[in-house]
Amino acid sequence: MLGKSGIPVIVVDQSNCVARYSKYCRKYFRCPDYISDEFADFILRLQRAENLQDWLLIPSNDHAVYTISKHKERLAKCYRVITEDIAVISKIYNKRELLSLAVAVGVPIPPTVMPLDANPDHIDLRYPVLIKGNNGLSFYKRWGHKAIQIDNERDLRELWKSTLPGIAPDEYFVQELIPGKHKTISCTVFALDGEVKSHWTGVKLREHPLTFGTATCCQSIKDEEILLQSKNLIRELGYTGVCEIEWLRDPRDDQAKLIEINARTWLWVGLAAICGVNYPLQIWEY
Repeated sequence: MLGKSGIPVIVVDQSNCVARYSKYCRKYFRCPDYISDEFADFILRLQRAENLQDWLLIPSNDHAVYTISKHKERLAKCYRVITEDIAVISKIYNKRELLSLAVAVGVPIPPTVMPLDANPDHIDLRYPVLIKGNNGLSFYKRWGHKAIQIDNERDLRELWKSTLPGIAPDEYFVQELIPGKHKTISCTVFALDGEVKSHWTGVKLREHPLTFGTATCCQSIKDEEILLQSKNLIRELGYTGVCEIEWLRDPRDDQAKLIEINARTWLWVGLAAICGVNYPLQIWEY
């Protein structure tokens, strides 16, 4: 999207990603693990080696967001950085903090239990339930899934005995699985100091893997309720930049309920651009 506008683009990735083969990619560099401090050091060395003073950093990975935010002060001396300060990013990527903030401002969330100890007797939810990590990507690296579905209390007790003892209770939480077909709705915004300047909403029609996956077919929609709730969250966070706010509508009460926020552009950001909301270009112009 930037390349189409004549803006030079360099791709940095820790793997042989498809983006490096784009005709708009001027150069490609393989970097260390995004979550490591070495990633920030690498980006700084790259700035000097490639003369990238004041180039814009647009992360597309949650761990890259966190590391850029953590090292924002020194990175901002060399690059233009849209990523929020670490205080805001921590509220978003610590799911317990985010869900607590949502409840405080009246934003619906799925029924949730945040265990203080490894005791399934404290889980008073309707099955099936999902076990999710406070940090989504770290949880994915450990389990290979975004969430673990548990269909009954017996299976939950078995998981507690066999697997969860090695994990501190405050590293995860338990949520009711919203029933029905899981069509995730993404309300996306560009905001300045908590005020939404542009927005676009889309829904996943197909995903891979089939549950809790990445969109492989999606559609633009309008949903005023979700937009209003998203604005409430962004205002409370005082957020600046682009983010994707994910929702699921619960057929039991017809409420849209918050799932998570990604403090960055997302994989199907191109659909928003086709609809006239070109977030990468808005970030660059800002």
